[in-house]
Amino acid sequence: MNIRSLTRGDGVVIGAAVLLLIASFLDIYSIDGAPDSAEIPSLWGSGSVVLGVVLAGVIGAALVVVARAMPQPRKVAGLDLGQFGTAFTVFAAWCALGNIFDPAGAFDNNGGASGINAGMGLILALIATLIMAAAAVATELVPALKGSLIPASRPAAPQPYGGQPQGGYGYPGAQQQPFGGQPGQPGQPFGGQPQPGQPQPGQPQPGQPQAPQQAQAQPAGDFSPFWFAVPVPRPLFAEDGSPTPIAELAPGTWYLAVEQRGANLVAQTQDGRRGVLQDTSGIQRG
Repeated sequence: MNIRSLTRGDGVVIGAAVLLLIASFLDIYSIDGAPDSAEIPSLWGSGSVVLGVVLAGVIGAALVVVARAMPQPRKVAGLDLGQFGTAFTVFAAWCALGNIFDPAGAFDNNGGASGINAGMGLILALIATLIMAAAAVATELVPALKGSLIPASRPAAPQPYGGQPQGGYGYPGAQQQPFGGQPGQPGQPFGGQPQPGQPQPGQPQPGQPQAPQQAQAQPAGDFSPFWFAVPVPRPLFAEDGSPTPIAELAPGTWYLAVEQRGANLVAQTQDGRRGVLQDTSGIQRG
């Protein structure tokens, strides 16, 4: 599970679930003329409220958050885990609304519950479940709620892939300087002066065909490795073109782009695996 894949909408769902738990310990009724010392039960004193509002709301919120944090979607009764949790939150809000209108239930029909109104616990439970259900439904529809809940810290500027600056000591293809030689003048002896008869730097050797100017060594391109993060989970495919993903890039985590192939990027994960990211739209550069 990756908590960095949670969105702002998931944060609202978590906050509403906490508010619902707090409300469950408050009064379920408000009785007219009751003294302050009167013992009024909390939401836990009603089985229908506990099952239909408190537990349904908390379970729904947990399913929504767990579904978002899991790398692969899971299904329950043919529905994605997140959709199943959203249905629970909507059901909890519906039950809370019914209890607000009729807090005393069947007692009203017998005339034994006059002056009983919805208590603070029921009112807060309705507010919490409405917020929870709205956030669970709107997360996939409102762009502002799709943002990452835990922003990733910006990484340090990466060195070129391989750990050596291009043209530096030890970099593949870099020319090594002899002791005493001047930069840009390879092959000179100590003192920096060429010996008589020795060809000047940049001139062709005797008997060696002159290479065309366009065939001289040129940089492979102006691409430099960089860190990036994806806005939504995206698959990483093998470099050999296999259609089966080798990994999934999760939002809120930084990955290193080591090569560009047309519109695709070759990315490296934290465990060293390399693959091709085909969908690069909306990525955040570090």
